[in-house]
Amino acid sequence: MVTGCSVLLAVGVAGHGPLPRLPGRMSSLAETLLPWSALAVPVLVAAALLRRAAVATAVALLLPTVAWLSVFGGVLADKSSPGGDLTVVSHNVNQANPDPAGTARSLLAAGADVLALEELSPDTAPAYERALADAYPYHFQQGTVGLWSVHPLRGARAVPIMPWTRAMRATVDAPGGRLAVYVAHLPSVRVGPSGFTARARDEALSLLAAEVRAEPVRRVVVMGDLNGSTDDRALRPLTDRLVSAQTEAGAGFGFTWPARLPAVRIDQILLGGVRAASAWTLPATASDHLPVAARIVLSPP
Repeated sequence: MVTGCSVLLAVGVAGHGPLPRLPGRMSSLAETLLPWSALAVPVLVAAALLRRAAVATAVALLLPTVAWLSVFGGVLADKSSPGGDLTVVSHNVNQANPDPAGTARSLLAAGADVLALEELSPDTAPAYERALADAYPYHFQQGTVGLWSVHPLRGARAVPIMPWTRAMRATVDAPGGRLAVYVAHLPSVRVGPSGFTARARDEALSLLAAEVRAEPVRRVVVMGDLNGSTDDRALRPLTDRLVSAQTEAGAGFGFTWPARLPAVRIDQILLGGVRAASAWTLPATASDHLPVAARIVLSPP
């Protein structure tokens, strides 16, 4: 029994990508929580030890551990490098944020060239506009998303992924060349009796991915709260084309939610036509998400 569970765990971790989709989108939920599968190893080992099964103990210890390290071992290393042309930051500021001015001050300390905010509300958006105006002369905000930049913004517009505006696109005229920036907040997901209720997120994601595929600018950054991990197969319409800055140049998983005890990374910076020199999470604000940041290289490596 223990040996069989160990084999299933190893196969599920190392081979989760090609595995068939589970009913109720449970594959997406399992892949979102995949980094935490390592916690099953001591449970399996303990069960084998209680049964005094030496072979089962060895299998429970080695097989899932090797599988987990083959998938996530590289994530743990620090892949950052010096340099970079532009710092980008994204933050779901939480529409119920009790201290938008303090959150803005924390974000200003990051020194971002381009700042994306999600979950703005009619009550909080003016506070961010006032606090960020001096540092960012160029600004576009519509619906619940906004973009602030030290470089000129052109072609700023809403991106229709939902009945109300939760995504936008603009071109940043950076010194190293034009950069198309998308800011998005995809619908939330829930776990319920019918499974992982991610249909609305997946439908909005498909619309966003179609916009990105049609983007004429070669350099692309997609930032925001995507309500999904890059391990989640549902995000493949984006992750098949774009690279996660955290995966490419971060150290560790960079979990972002919930801010008090981060367990998953659902806030993303995805890159196309540029590369990340470094990526990291910023200190907590009054939001329930952590901000994410990346230093990107616009010129070819």
